[in-house]
Amino acid sequence: MKPPLILISPSTQKRGVEFADLSISLSNKYSRAVASAGGLPWIAPAIPSKSLVAASVARADGVMLTGGDDLQPELYTKELSPTLRKTVSEPEPERDLFELMLVEEVFRQRKPLFAICRGHQLVNVAFGGTLVVDIQTQIPGAFNHSCTDRKCSVVHDAELERGSLLAQIVGGKKLGVNSSHHQALAKVAEPFAVTARSSDGVIEAMELKTGAASLPFFLAVQFHPERLCERHTGHAKLFKRFVRASAQNGKEL
Repeated sequence: MKPPLILISPSTQKRGVEFADLSISLSNKYSRAVASAGGLPWIAPAIPSKSLVAASVARADGVMLTGGDDLQPELYTKELSPTLRKTVSEPEPERDLFELMLVEEVFRQRKPLFAICRGHQLVNVAFGGTLVVDIQTQIPGAFNHSCTDRKCSVVHDAELERGSLLAQIVGGKKLGVNSSHHQALAKVAEPFAVTARSSDGVIEAMELKTGAASLPFFLAVQFHPERLCERHTGHAKLFKRFVRASAQNGKEL
């Protein structure tokens, strides 16, 4: 049996290794996580062409949105104070546009989708949701979620909603997660339901509401399971379930 083909969205770089050209960049941990779960990783070209995106999604058995720099604030807010503006990383407009097209095609073609960190935020924005621009500035009492020096370690627990897909997969009420983000979901778009939070209230995962436009698999998480799956069974299970759903080629699990 052929392994399911998983289309993975990369970051973009203004100056890559070869001739300092505009390039794509992606941690190899995503590909390793997919391969370890039985999938065949395929790094997307990140070209914002509707026809190319549609053809890529059509050939893929599943799609994964990855982490990276911040989305352009203009995609989800009309006003941004100078203080908050300083916290936002340099924009990647081509990547933003490409991934918005990718989300649209995934839902149109009803393919399995696993969204991680930035991908989690982008899916929410694609459907009209908003983001917390900077957690430390906008959420009083929140603990430090930008623990980049511990990106491969469990930093805190995420409390899981009973009956959620995430709780079913990991088999428990809590999941220890890493934390390397300074933004988070604010207003959650209509098709989605929050299914995990940290103890300070920051949203850690969302899924499709019952009765919403269904996909064979949909899970969006704020943490980075690809950095924990080698040593933590719960995180490995997320990739295995996603790859299994992709192998089913759109059939109900």
